[in-house]
Amino acid sequence: MTATPTRPAATAPPTAPLTAHPLSLLTAEEVSANREVVDAAGLLGPDTRFVYVGLLEAPKAELLAHAEGDPFRRTVASILVDRASGAATSVVVDVSAGAVESTRAIDALAEGQGPILDEEFEDIEQILLASDDWLAAMAKRGIDPAMVRAVPLSAGNFGDPAEQGRRMCRVLAFLQLDEADLPWAHPIDGVCAYVDLTERAVFAVADNAMMDVPMERGEWNAEPHGSPTRTDLKPIEITQPEGPSFTVTDNLIEWANWQFRFTFDVREGLVLHQLGWKDDAAPGGVRPIVNRASIPEMVVPYGDPAPSRYWINYFDQGEYIFGRYTNSLELGCDCLGEITYVDAVIADEKGEPRTLTNAICLHEEDYGVLWKHTDLFNGMAETRRQRRLVISFFLTIGNYDYGFYWYLYLDGTIELEAKATGIVFTSAYTGPDGFATEMAPGLGAPFHQHLFSARLDMAVDGHTNAVDEVDAVRVPVSDVNPYGNAFRQQHTRLRTELEARRHADNLASRTWLVTNPERTNRLGQPVGYALHPEGQPTLLADPSSVIARRGAFGTHHLWVSAHDDGHRWPAGEIVNQSPGTDGLERYVEQDRDIDGADIVLWHTFGLTHFPRPEDWPVMPVDYTGFTLKPVGFFDRNPALDVPAGTTPHCRGMK
Repeated sequence: MTATPTRPAATAPPTAPLTAHPLSLLTAEEVSANREVVDAAGLLGPDTRFVYVGLLEAPKAELLAHAEGDPFRRTVASILVDRASGAATSVVVDVSAGAVESTRAIDALAEGQGPILDEEFEDIEQILLASDDWLAAMAKRGIDPAMVRAVPLSAGNFGDPAEQGRRMCRVLAFLQLDEADLPWAHPIDGVCAYVDLTERAVFAVADNAMMDVPMERGEWNAEPHGSPTRTDLKPIEITQPEGPSFTVTDNLIEWANWQFRFTFDVREGLVLHQLGWKDDAAPGGVRPIVNRASIPEMVVPYGDPAPSRYWINYFDQGEYIFGRYTNSLELGCDCLGEITYVDAVIADEKGEPRTLTNAICLHEEDYGVLWKHTDLFNGMAETRRQRRLVISFFLTIGNYDYGFYWYLYLDGTIELEAKATGIVFTSAYTGPDGFATEMAPGLGAPFHQHLFSARLDMAVDGHTNAVDEVDAVRVPVSDVNPYGNAFRQQHTRLRTELEARRHADNLASRTWLVTNPERTNRLGQPVGYALHPEGQPTLLADPSSVIARRGAFGTHHLWVSAHDDGHRWPAGEIVNQSPGTDGLERYVEQDRDIDGADIVLWHTFGLTHFPRPEDWPVMPVDYTGFTLKPVGFFDRNPALDVPAGTTPHCRGMK
């Protein structure tokens, strides 16, 4: 096993950073230049913090027109939060020119608050210890406040006049018996502190119920449970003696017939750009498929209506900027085989560059049989093996850990897999009629969902695309179908944005087919790629609920919008304490024509988690995602060129 680290390209001095391409990874020099320009413009004070810093990509038309050697600009977007006032400001800096391009004050009442700072969360336990009301709540329970671990969470927006315009969080508590103890095993349920993050004070304590604190320890290893660590698993070694089959140039990856760029955004995570299939006959030698693919938002709505918990709905990206918690991956632990690692540069809360070492993992995997046939008539006995290119990252945010894996296959398939693991968020167990699973004696884990939004800026053989909803349907018994055995595909064109808000239907084997009406294959069929959803539940909260408004993207499996460079965030640009007036519902309200247009697919997918005892004390990975498969994009099986294996029977010999 080997690991090959790569780093973003070096740049020129901070006033005019240069990179190899407009979509190159953000560099440390650019992050430093951004801070210097913001400071020189008088926008930094002693209490100003950078809660988000990211590359602001050039407009799509500009990127598509870019040719090697053309000059280009690089701009960086930041969100600043003033800890003294709570005010947030959006700033755009042209780091190529060393100048502020724009500033905008974020309206806390109309839009919401800037994302939450790590600094703010780090203060929480001391803030609680200074609150007489909090200390009284702990004393009533006979709990030493020094043994309490505070878990601050995003507050949401429930229209309470006492909370309007206030930068705040809500805090739940867990008991930690000693340094080695797992606090999640001991929730102090029934009580919640409301903290003003600007005043750095508790302004309310909701003490609704006295509940027993579960006291069984949550042990990580097997020995306390009578199961010694196994010794019967033999090593698995994955080797590629000639090295990997892909190349990485700056952030351009080429593998088999695939070509694409990737970036890393601290809010959005891993982003794929200009994903296409190499074909010498195509303009530029590449047939485009997806112009930009990312997972720009997720929400974790909880189903416990208890007074101390009804508000729990995390937007891990928009509220917490989750990419800053990306893990530094380790060979043999997170990734196995011939691995290329890529560092990512982000900004710390002072606006200085911070390198996330080994943030992105790139490798190949064998994936079993690609195609196989043994023929009765011509003696054919052929097998080809599938492999896939994997590009991924993993992060830890609070109790949960998430991995995001993009897979590209030799047959033209594209897949996204999200992996959820870590520790379930716990509560006191109130009985079988409640809204939680009993995980250990007296310990509950509330029912919840993990809903992700994929943003897929489609470009199937170009930027004029259309979407059909494709269902499997029965054909009624008739003269045409006298035996009742017939069924066919039913294609329904989605013509406008509001018409394209759709739900999956697994009983109809529903897919959404993206075609290019201006391009056909050799059979005269429009070339296409189909989105295959998993078809798990969308948002289960009532349509009248606050979370259904703030997380409206989760109410449909599919949305389709006409492309707009400014439409990037499915829950809106500002999410923390937002009223829910921005995002996908606003993007599609004009009901624009999407039939033969430059379109973006937004796909909601995810997990509905009714926790199991087997998820405690650490949860085995659960999987969710979606697949894009070619439908008529190729004239025939595109994997006919995959070589046979090295053994005689793989080469078709008997």
